[in-house]
Amino acid sequence: MAFSSDNVRVFLAVLDSGSFSAAARELGRVPSSVSMTISQLEAELDLQLFDRTARDARPTDMARALEPDARLLASTLRQLDAHALAMHQGLERKLTLAVAPELLSAPWAKPLAVLAQEFPSLEVEVLSSPQADAMRMLYDDTAQLALVFERPAGNDREAFQEFSSEMLVAVIAPDHPALRRKKRKLRYEDLYDIRQIAVASRDARVSDPRFFLARQIWRTDNHLATLSLVREGLGWAYLPQSLVQAQIEAGALTVIDFDNISNQQRQWVDVVWCKDRPLGLGAQRFVALMREMAPARRKRR
Repeated sequence: MAFSSDNVRVFLAVLDSGSFSAAARELGRVPSSVSMTISQLEAELDLQLFDRTARDARPTDMARALEPDARLLASTLRQLDAHALAMHQGLERKLTLAVAPELLSAPWAKPLAVLAQEFPSLEVEVLSSPQADAMRMLYDDTAQLALVFERPAGNDREAFQEFSSEMLVAVIAPDHPALRRKKRKLRYEDLYDIRQIAVASRDARVSDPRFFLARQIWRTDNHLATLSLVREGLGWAYLPQSLVQAQIEAGALTVIDFDNISNQQRQWVDVVWCKDRPLGLGAQRFVALMREMAPARRKRR
């Protein structure tokens, strides 16, 4: 195999500098070492790469033909070295994020763009799953991080970083029968008797008392299915205002105007990981970037 990381570096240095002596200065070598390296490469390839009859080292057509692949090889070797160094420093092979479906529009993609620049070899996987299932993925090590709403109680296995909040509102189709039947505004307790559509765990035994209110609940595992069912007048749902605002403006959904309470519930949003598993370099950087995005510290309810 003629080409190596060393002679490719020397070959490109001579191409870029235009002479053996200039390449030697750039590489911190003596000119004779550079000349010998090129001569050995030419001998192995049985090709003349540089015209030595002139004062400068003029590349031949063969050298120019090899140049693009040589530059690609040099770039690949640099990436390989950087990847190996990052792994030595603790970079994981793959970073998996489990995201609650209602939070797919939350501001978590920008930190990933930074990661892609800083760790170009890092493979990233983003999985959308109802909150309880996302947390289960965290516990069984299917995911290293989970992006979820705040949990109702602390868990000594979890560490978290708050990074944003979402305003949840109860929405319903404008022509839902419950709105037509009532001669007055709905009261909050009226929701008990109206079918609720909820993004929920695939495990029917799991429920969240903050969001599960009605006597009859239809479950989906994603926000798009929930929106579709609500638009068809099949029930109401608690969803982030940012997620439903466009549909409200288009008239496909309406925010329920309660007679006895404000229709708003602010929920903090966290990136969560398990304390008993050290985070890799990519996950640590992601959490740090999310921390930079966090709003001024406010008291959580």
